[in-house]
Amino acid sequence: MLLHHIIHTIFIITGFIALLASIFNWEWFFTSANAQMAVRHLGRTKSRWLYGAIGVLLIVATVYFYFHVKAAF
Repeated sequence: MLLHHIIHTIFIITGFIALLASIFNWEWFFTSANAQMAVRHLGRTKSRWLYGAIGVLLIVATVYFYFHVKAAF
């Protein structure tokens, strides 16, 4: 069960970082090599919307799976 908590924590932190980066327009986030593909293809504003949606999706999915995995044990 400890492994599930660790994985859930990693995913929720990742979701919050993506969401906060999109809200606050963090320069270091959007100039990183991994985000540059989205920025080049979509532009900065649409990339912010994309990463915001990804962040919300990760947070919601993590909470959903946390309660369903907990119920399975």
